[in-house]
Amino acid sequence: MKRTPQERLQGTQSPFAKKSGDGTTTRARRVVLLGPQRLQPTLDQAVESLGLRGRIAAVTAGWEEREGEDQELSAHLGGRSFNLRIWERGEDVYARDRELHVAVRERNEKLRVAQELYQLRLGHMMSAAREILRKGLPMGFQKIYAAESAAAIEGVRTLDREHLARIRELNEEFYARWKPWQRDLVARHRADLARQLGDAELLCIAGGHVTILLRRLRLFGVLDLLDEQPIIAWSAGAMVVSERVVLFHDDPSQGSGSAEVAELGLSACSGIVPLPHADKRLELGDRERVALFARRFAPDLCAVLVPKTRLDWDGTRWSAQDGTQKLDSGGQLVEAGA
Repeated sequence: MKRTPQERLQGTQSPFAKKSGDGTTTRARRVVLLGPQRLQPTLDQAVESLGLRGRIAAVTAGWEEREGEDQELSAHLGGRSFNLRIWERGEDVYARDRELHVAVRERNEKLRVAQELYQLRLGHMMSAAREILRKGLPMGFQKIYAAESAAAIEGVRTLDREHLARIRELNEEFYARWKPWQRDLVARHRADLARQLGDAELLCIAGGHVTILLRRLRLFGVLDLLDEQPIIAWSAGAMVVSERVVLFHDDPSQGSGSAEVAELGLSACSGIVPLPHADKRLELGDRERVALFARRFAPDLCAVLVPKTRLDWDGTRWSAQDGTQKLDSGGQLVEAGA
């Protein structure tokens, strides 16, 4: 049922407040995750498949100061899109509400320190888990090997859960103290966003800087202002609508190369770890690495999002377009629908 802008602004005053149902999302909606759109776009086909003919709200906040350079995106959507300018709105709030800006920076610094400490522990635990998985053992020792490898992976999973709990605690503390949605500038932008989203049949979320995209969307509670409109997201956009943001790169220019849990996502969908550009960032031919990744985040679907791939969430389960793959606990890539 479509709500008025005023009704969309009512209710929870924090994105971390307890929500109805399973605690992940307040309103069931369809979510479509696509592969990268820059070189081989399929967004128009996805929109067409949903049978939508109305206006489309777009979020390009991950592009930061280039947020408004969305002419190509608009043309691809037949000129039906309008940009919510989430990054620009955030800049306006931080420029004029200095107290909130200082509080945000302090919160972000706490999150950065927590991430660094987590990375220190994670590096050692992941090295041990990889070494165990690669270790060849004589016949007759498989039971010992299986128990130790399972214990090593469970240790990493426990660390990930503890780190997510710390991230939630720091964010809850910030929102409980500063109540951004009740501050004048944020409230005015939210009221305008509620009005604009009421005119949209669809929300599209592009990629870019994943942390900035996530935090700006959360600052204005954009998903809470939607009704049942579907969401189409790709690249960093696909990452932020999931339950947790996982950063990954097997051979980074800096860092250990261990995938790390970086933030709580917006939970528009569940049961998935989106992996945009996985063909460039992961050693998909390395069976031990693939197996470790899949087992670490099981039972979530570790989705390989490369060009021309697609996954659909109906509010309960995932379905995959032919050719869309996932990481398998056996160390291989298999069809995501299998």
